[in-house]
Amino acid sequence: MDQNKIPQATAKRLPLYYRFLNNLQHQGKTRVSSKELSDAVKVDSATIRRDFSYFGALGKKGYGYNVEYLLGFFRKTLDQDELTEVALIGVGNLGTAFLNYNFVKNNNTKIVMAFDTDPEKVGTEIGGIPIYHIDDLEGKISGVKVAILTIPASEADSVTDRLVTKGISGILNFTPARITVPEHVRVHHIDLAVELQALVYFLKHYPLD
Repeated sequence: MDQNKIPQATAKRLPLYYRFLNNLQHQGKTRVSSKELSDAVKVDSATIRRDFSYFGALGKKGYGYNVEYLLGFFRKTLDQDELTEVALIGVGNLGTAFLNYNFVKNNNTKIVMAFDTDPEKVGTEIGGIPIYHIDDLEGKISGVKVAILTIPASEADSVTDRLVTKGISGILNFTPARITVPEHVRVHHIDLAVELQALVYFLKHYPLD
């Protein structure tokens, strides 16, 4: 299977499917229909069937999908057996929440270190994750490929440059800054204020009723 032929919209939905199937397996369910999947992940059945079609015949008409088989398939597709270590930059309120949560429902993603400048936080642990001073970034982050930015926007560019220099290839950016990176680095921007503003706009101008 050529992963590059899978549309990005489909690729973004795969973790949703995986999480629901994982929950089903824990409940002892052995099969699931596309309608059940649709109701759970809020994606229409036709889209789910189209998404799955990129991976070949994963289900049978009239039977649905085998939960264990699908789970194993998506675990392999999403590299769930390989741990991706993540560094968190900025241990404010949002950063602290990330450390306490630490993606406990994901098998393959874990924050392993955090960085900040607050002397009261540096040298301590939150959720079992050590917090280092940002000045120690270059000496500690070797081998880590993904970083989460929860720092002031004014610091985003300078910290990003340091991360890229140390080989970071993926950044989840929670700052309002639109950081500039080389072509080989992928950045996903998540601006909570913008998302909330968009939600309110859609509520007003595109009512569901």
